[in-house]
Amino acid sequence: MPGSRPAIEALDLVKKFGDNVAVDGVSFTVAEGTVLGLLGPNGAGKTTTVRIMATLTEPTSGTARVAGYDVRREADMVRRNVGLTGQVATVDEMLTGRENIRMIGGLYGIRRNELDRLGAQLLDQFAIADAADRPVKSYSGGMRRRLDLAVSLLAGPPVLFLDEPTTGLDPRSRTDLWEVLRGLVRDGTTLLLTTQYLEEADQLADNIIVMDRGRIIAEGTPLQLKRQAGNARLVVTVSSANDLPAVKALLAKAGAEVFVDAATRQLTAAADGLPDMTRLAGWLLDSNIDVDDIGLSRPSLDDVFLSLTGHRTGEKWPARPDQEASA
Repeated sequence: MPGSRPAIEALDLVKKFGDNVAVDGVSFTVAEGTVLGLLGPNGAGKTTTVRIMATLTEPTSGTARVAGYDVRREADMVRRNVGLTGQVATVDEMLTGRENIRMIGGLYGIRRNELDRLGAQLLDQFAIADAADRPVKSYSGGMRRRLDLAVSLLAGPPVLFLDEPTTGLDPRSRTDLWEVLRGLVRDGTTLLLTTQYLEEADQLADNIIVMDRGRIIAEGTPLQLKRQAGNARLVVTVSSANDLPAVKALLAKAGAEVFVDAATRQLTAAADGLPDMTRLAGWLLDSNIDVDDIGLSRPSLDDVFLSLTGHRTGEKWPARPDQEASA
């Protein structure tokens, strides 16, 4: 069960690199055992925000706390309570999966017997036990990312930062990793996730912050944000373009503003106020209008981002001088 106590807090965070403002007045709170998604394109300030929270770079101004510890004054305690997985797996490709776990666990000071027990548990949990004694260079991209995530959990951190963890993975590997992350959350781990993948944010995040050029421009649950982009739309595809005027008149009579695309033989109208699908299909049938398809199209997070920023998440902006501010 998610807790009410905040696991992560940020207040008016600002990070400047010379004249470039990478993070501009960012504030948010993440409750224990929940997932916050930072959504935005390259250059939005997502990675810089995560680096501040992980004590890898200091904010120019503002404050932040992780697991109750201040990221400036208590950086050592913050590091003991967080795991970090970046856009590229950081495991040693020349070592086996098991050797990577032993090496990193040794750096954490975990005793060998406990480390072997914990390592076997993590290798099994992340579905790489069968490949534990193979060199990592023989692993697929998805397996490397799962091993990287397993290594980040060796010390049992209550908070995990994931900076675009599925970048470069194929759809199947991405879905598999989502299931692993859901399991961590069920066990009480708090996740701060950055992503450019709208579906990923929709699937995993309890709450989403949309960032654009270093600033928060919207926040809420996935459903709340999608509602900002408008209501569901009715889409009717007729068999013959000759029937477009008749269907338009029928929908307009019900009070809808109708948009017609003759090339695709489609009519689109806001679903609010229209009759239900069964009644509408009956109207069309009574009017002897042949329909190829009729259905509802609901706003996606892509629609949300486009409506808020005027561009989609895949679009890139000119790079900034600092590498961290580019994501």
